[in-house]
Amino acid sequence: MALAAAAPFALAADPAAPRPFSASPPGALPAPWRLLVPPRARAPELALVDDAGVTVLRVHSDGAAGTAAQELALEPSRSAVLAWRWKVDRVVEGADLAARSGDDFAARVYVFFDVPSAELPLAARVKLALARLLYGDAVPAAALCYVWDNRHPPGTSAWSAYTDRVRVVVLESGAARAGAWVEERRDVAADYRAAFGANAPLHAVSGIAAGNDTDQTGESATAWFGDFRFEAGGAR
Repeated sequence: MALAAAAPFALAADPAAPRPFSASPPGALPAPWRLLVPPRARAPELALVDDAGVTVLRVHSDGAAGTAAQELALEPSRSAVLAWRWKVDRVVEGADLAARSGDDFAARVYVFFDVPSAELPLAARVKLALARLLYGDAVPAAALCYVWDNRHPPGTSAWSAYTDRVRVVVLESGAARAGAWVEERRDVAADYRAAFGANAPLHAVSGIAAGNDTDQTGESATAWFGDFRFEAGGAR
């Protein structure tokens, strides 16, 4: 999924913390979360469901793609670490993170950053301007994308097959832990600088998104996500 398709929303004065899924009953996605679907893609089945007495987000994609997204206005000093838990029923067997034709994941989590376009290299500014012409002025200039991959080892990091403004980081890989909840904790500031430069200024987190996609391979996958929270301190 391209960056432009992943996050067509503007930075707004919204809560400085993601709304917890566990605070809502099973059912429709509560505001300020909303479904985002890439152009020309089929929407996934997305809902809040009960899991062992706790409300979580469930996203099922069958040849589909989409995420639940929330706008944020979170200063870097308050967004050092993003913690959450997730699980999948299977991996996308035919996925290939290096190719657009295989850009599918059983689960993915985006963190978007409000980077002024003036700070980007000329080529990146041109690409961003084109994306905003096609998808609107709210397309963010940089993002991290944490994924549950099919075969690359955890720790693998690569640019998105669509853009060098999205850094893909493999956190889980393969089906060995499919069906079980896995806890994650990432230092987004460190990951951002590893992707965009050790001296790159860290800008506000403008949003997050969680979902999966199987639109390229036509496969079927289901992912579940627990609450997202930003914490102070280092990550594991």
